[in-house]
Amino acid sequence: MTSTKAPHSKGGAVTLKAVAKHLGLTPGTVSAVLNNSSAARSIPEHTRKRILAAARELNYRPNFLARSLRVQRTFSVGVITEEIGDAYGGMIVSGIEQYLSERGFFFLTVAHRHDPRLLQTYSEMLMARGVEGFITIDTSVAEQPLLPTIAVAGHEKVENVTNIVLDHRRAAQLALHHLKQLGHQRVAFLRGQAKSSDSTARWEAIEEVAREIGIRIQPELVVQLEGIDSTPELGYPYGKQLLERKIPFTALFAYNDISAIGAMRAFQEAGLTVPHDISVVGFDDISLASFSIPPLTTVRQPLLKMGRIAAQTLLDRIEERASFVPEIAIEPELVVRKSTAPPKCT
Repeated sequence: MTSTKAPHSKGGAVTLKAVAKHLGLTPGTVSAVLNNSSAARSIPEHTRKRILAAARELNYRPNFLARSLRVQRTFSVGVITEEIGDAYGGMIVSGIEQYLSERGFFFLTVAHRHDPRLLQTYSEMLMARGVEGFITIDTSVAEQPLLPTIAVAGHEKVENVTNIVLDHRRAAQLALHHLKQLGHQRVAFLRGQAKSSDSTARWEAIEEVAREIGIRIQPELVVQLEGIDSTPELGYPYGKQLLERKIPFTALFAYNDISAIGAMRAFQEAGLTVPHDISVVGFDDISLASFSIPPLTTVRQPLLKMGRIAAQTLLDRIEERASFVPEIAIEPELVVRKSTAPPKCT
């Protein structure tokens, strides 16, 4: 029989046992639903709804410390990223946070800036703090980790690491076919930094697709990005460098949106207009892309979705709901805005 009297406990906090008594259910049933454990799948939907409604009504707050001590788990994961605050990684982390918070997990974040010593140190620190698995972003994982690991933009085939990768060949097809259909043949490229984990795969895909569709890549129109700047300053000097080479081009395909926006600024300062003098295509579709001047045509990576997939895959591994898979492929999408148009002379 369900109790009608709201439960109270010492200190004013409502305990899980009190919620169970209030509903006339066992603590195990209530715990399974509130912790979203695998056992909750066998509980009828109407019972689940009753439990969640009662928890809200009674202002139940889980005691994570007690929970961790009881089951000898921390319900936390480590997120290892190249830099905290950059637009690309920030959107992925947001997707991770959304999924983990819905399931009562915490995460600890560290940034290594591609320093191998920091990466090793931080990994050990996170393990010492009891994380149950790792999610890495734009980070090369070369050795088999001790804990289940999901690598967003990972490309190395390593045991116990699931790589979440974009279909870079499809991405190159979308961007280069778009430029060719507009009439562009002289295309310049901003190539990704050597330490960025997507750089090699993306460039190889661009070279392959360019050959297939008849766009000749001129070495003089390829500029290698360097540095770890996560603002448009990344692309600005390289846009200037392309113009200083005095080799005509009508379009630019940049490694990412940040470098594309920086290069556009360099073109505009030189008296050129985008897209009438030079069309520009970016990559990622960060939030700034739609607000640049002009709004940027870009290859969209579903970054929020990738973060959620990473978190879901990791928790499925930790909770033993799914077996290990080495790779999860993500499809890109071309978002056409105002930074691309037919060239003046085709």
